[in-house]
Amino acid sequence: MRTDDLPVRRFAGVDAFLAAAGSFLAAREAEHNLIFGICSSLRETPERYGEPYLAVVERGDRVVAAALQTPPFRLVLSEVDEPAAIDALVDDVLTRSLPGVAGPVEHVRAFAGTWLARGGPTPTLAMSERMYRLATVIPPRPIPGRSRIAGPADRDLVIDWTEAFMREAFGDADPVVVAADVDRWLARRGRTIYVWDDGEPRSLAGVGGDTPNGTRIGPVYTPPALRARGYASALVAEVSQAKLDAGRRFCFLFTDLANPTANHIYQAIGYEPIRDVDAYRFAPR
Repeated sequence: MRTDDLPVRRFAGVDAFLAAAGSFLAAREAEHNLIFGICSSLRETPERYGEPYLAVVERGDRVVAAALQTPPFRLVLSEVDEPAAIDALVDDVLTRSLPGVAGPVEHVRAFAGTWLARGGPTPTLAMSERMYRLATVIPPRPIPGRSRIAGPADRDLVIDWTEAFMREAFGDADPVVVAADVDRWLARRGRTIYVWDDGEPRSLAGVGGDTPNGTRIGPVYTPPALRARGYASALVAEVSQAKLDAGRRFCFLFTDLANPTANHIYQAIGYEPIRDVDAYRFAPR
């Protein structure tokens, strides 16, 4: 496809990126909640990342696609209004050292195919997820305990549970990176960690990554021995309600499509499916 009439415009900072892409992204806020959330993290914890890639593809004065990458993480694609914009983005990032790409199923699949055709490292489907949005909480069945914000005394437990979540969800965890993230979260920078406490912590949920009208819930983790007791449902419902009460219109979260339990319990408390997204990993160069 011809891409010379679909220029890619890069930005040095997140504010300039949002000034150009904000209206395009906000028109489908739910679908772009991850991109908005990453932009929020870039503002709050810039030291967490390497030099970001922030770009839009334009047709005249109209944005038709956007993408960002915060090293060492995958490139994230927006919704794409013109298929040729994917070719333009592939050409623009082909020389970058990308570990992978994530985004709406059909767009990220097209990106992976074009990437390979252009000589990029082989892409492999790593995960299929579903994006959810909540506007009204459906209270789950009452269970003993309460939610509370995790504090310094919970540090070791939050580190252990976050590492376990990463291994379970993504197959790997870097203990040094996890510990640094947890320290930021306990300082309430970029994310706030909540636990369900019934005499002792039973489940964990993070909140952060604001959008214009919402915020994202995650990670959510309950140790295997404590599952099927309603802890995650109660915690996510209570934290989501607190965010709505504080003025957010929506809460968002992602689930692994291979985990039917998670997809069921979140829908039971009011989360509605919005979009399926895929993540590909690229073979090392």
